[in-house]
Amino acid sequence: MDTVYSQAKKRYETLGVNVDAALKSLSEKPISIHCWQGDDITGFEGGGSLSGGIQATGNYPGKATTPEELMMDFDKAISLIGGKKRINLHTTYAIADEKIERDNIQPRHFSAWVDYAKSRGLGVDFNATFFSHPMMRDNLTLSSPVEEVRSYWVRHAIQSRRIAAYFAKELGTPAMNDIWVPDGYKDIPADRLGPRLRLKQSLDEIFEEKLDGVIDVVECKLFGIGMEAFTVGSNEFYIAYCASRPGVYNLMDTGHYHPTETVSDKISSMLCYFDKLPLHVSRPIRWDSDHVVRLDDELRELACEIVRNHAFDKALIGLDFFDAAINRIAAWVIGTRNMQKALLYALLQPNDRLKSLQDNNEFTELMMLQEEIKTLPFGAVWEFWCSQEGVPPDEGWFDQIKAYEKEVLANRIK
Repeated sequence: MDTVYSQAKKRYETLGVNVDAALKSLSEKPISIHCWQGDDITGFEGGGSLSGGIQATGNYPGKATTPEELMMDFDKAISLIGGKKRINLHTTYAIADEKIERDNIQPRHFSAWVDYAKSRGLGVDFNATFFSHPMMRDNLTLSSPVEEVRSYWVRHAIQSRRIAAYFAKELGTPAMNDIWVPDGYKDIPADRLGPRLRLKQSLDEIFEEKLDGVIDVVECKLFGIGMEAFTVGSNEFYIAYCASRPGVYNLMDTGHYHPTETVSDKISSMLCYFDKLPLHVSRPIRWDSDHVVRLDDELRELACEIVRNHAFDKALIGLDFFDAAINRIAAWVIGTRNMQKALLYALLQPNDRLKSLQDNNEFTELMMLQEEIKTLPFGAVWEFWCSQEGVPPDEGWFDQIKAYEKEVLANRIK
């Protein structure tokens, strides 16, 4: 491998790429991996089926049903993933002996997660949970005209921020706290302004308390199941809100836009105005279907936009997919390694030279170079990095998944 890697490194260096620096940057970039891939967004509340415009399709055997199983599965996944990792939690993953109302959830209900994260050197990100709950009435939460409903969810979001602050204090690293609401209408509404004014009021109440260590983000969506005609928290609403509220950021989920839109094209616009770029990386097929992330053109371009615009430190990269039709641990590994592959691909681009060609109207040479670099020996550099990180460099990691499925997951089948 060293000979193959050495040849690949020399090839990149002829274009002025510092391969050593690229590998170092990739090793230091944390990826926030979502816990809910491991149990199909079920959580530990003991509730019923998913509601709120989202679905996890499939019934692959062996999903985690307890905190211990979820942590064990997550451990297996991150053992096959290089670089720095974080874990992303929802409030529904509280660990407690008693039933907890979401508007009264407390930091102590996540002490087991703090212990887990500390022992593995993980940071933690957090999400308020506005779906799969009886207080989500008529598909509305923070924008509800019923004050009892709206105030309930405001209290829930306030508690969520306090739990994020608890994570940040205990772990010594900022915690991103995400607010996504599924609010909307199935058919054409008579009033679009009223719900958005109520959402604005709710957000102002939620963010009134200043908390150390919390990175506040809001997340838009184009539509959801049962909310096809109108979504209260649209992209335009949240961008305007964040632009007028310093310290609150617009998180872009790559599945939450029209199929003809690309989030990679939006990154440079956001960087003109914000010092942080929160992302949830998913893969939509026709709608926000949250398929496992593949190393496709859009993922590579997303990573390239982050790197070429010097936003590597500004980008807060999280993943958000949930596929219940395949081995859930393999899904974690495939998606996270693909995100890292895309970042490495971007770090190995001769970005300064490409920009210079554009600025000097050398478009023929620019096109030529853009195409030639697509077939550079990227795979050899990736495998070398994996070996450095102590994880399998090739598809051999899947043998461990198959063994784990046979030895652990099979025993969960009733």
